[in-house]
Amino acid sequence: MWVENCCLSGIGKVCPVAAAGGSEDFIPRFPDSNAGVSREKRLELVRRNAEEIVTEGELDSLIDDGSPRAYTGYEPSGTIHLGHLVTVEKLKDLVEAGFDVTVLLADLHAYLNEKGDLDEIEEVADMNRRAFEAYGLEAEFVLGSEFQLNDGYVMDMHRLAVSTTMARAQRSMDEVSRSRDDIHVSQVVYPLMQALDIAYLDVDLAVGGTDQRKIHMLAREGLPRIGYDAPTSLHTPILTGLDGSKMSSSKQNWIDLSMSEEDVEGALNNAYCPAGTETDNPVLEIAKYLVFPEFEEVEVKRTEKYGGDVEYRGYPEVARDFESGELHPLDLKKSVSKYLNGVLAPARENFR
Repeated sequence: MWVENCCLSGIGKVCPVAAAGGSEDFIPRFPDSNAGVSREKRLELVRRNAEEIVTEGELDSLIDDGSPRAYTGYEPSGTIHLGHLVTVEKLKDLVEAGFDVTVLLADLHAYLNEKGDLDEIEEVADMNRRAFEAYGLEAEFVLGSEFQLNDGYVMDMHRLAVSTTMARAQRSMDEVSRSRDDIHVSQVVYPLMQALDIAYLDVDLAVGGTDQRKIHMLAREGLPRIGYDAPTSLHTPILTGLDGSKMSSSKQNWIDLSMSEEDVEGALNNAYCPAGTETDNPVLEIAKYLVFPEFEEVEVKRTEKYGGDVEYRGYPEVARDFESGELHPLDLKKSVSKYLNGVLAPARENFR
């Protein structure tokens, strides 16, 4: 995934809800190492909450390949928000499934995307890295500038450019860049570099949101033409914004890691969450993609008048009760807010 905006444990050793002031009865979902994880469990972890895998047959081969390598790229250009953490959760799944994970902090990409000078960008990249580490991501973190200026990389980028049409490169650009009237050459080079990064990081699996699919397909088409293997790719869902529309920096309709517990509670309390509706419901999506991957059980506290406390052992149970009307939107919001604040607590310390 390329996201605008990097070994370590945190959530696995300290109960995050307890750290956020919640009950110490809450237990993190994955406190143990991946030693002895079965092949079936590894496949389950890789596939969990994945929107698409290209291809399933290639994934089966990777699972049998000893220590496969996966990567995601993040453009260091701003505050990390929940949209980023959907892919981070997937990277944590991959670590547990036995993958070696690399996170590319794409400083040169941010420079090409006019996000500041390199000194400013590298400062943001370091902040991103520390936040991801505090969030519990075990990975190797690499700056793009560590290899993207090498002679071999530059020559391969020219070779890839020769074999790629302008129309194909433009289709792979991000939506904002494609909509500009004055597209810069740098924004066309950008997707070519993303594809080439996969080869130079020597990874088997490219991970990103569904908005990165065109990039990954460009890599699968273009890299073999210049002598590299086509990567397997895995795509995660894109979170709906808190107002029920597309998540957007202009709307600020998201929760980011710098927000206080009170701000998170307020944002979720005001979030779009129509009773009985699962589709495009941001509160349910947060429960599915960010809370349940960390906790085996989630408790919703209610007075006896409204049915009393209830425990859920998986997202499908929550969705079932919400759609049937057994679970009220306000009760869902309060519970998700408590657990989400616990999940974010270790990374939030990075901003204090």
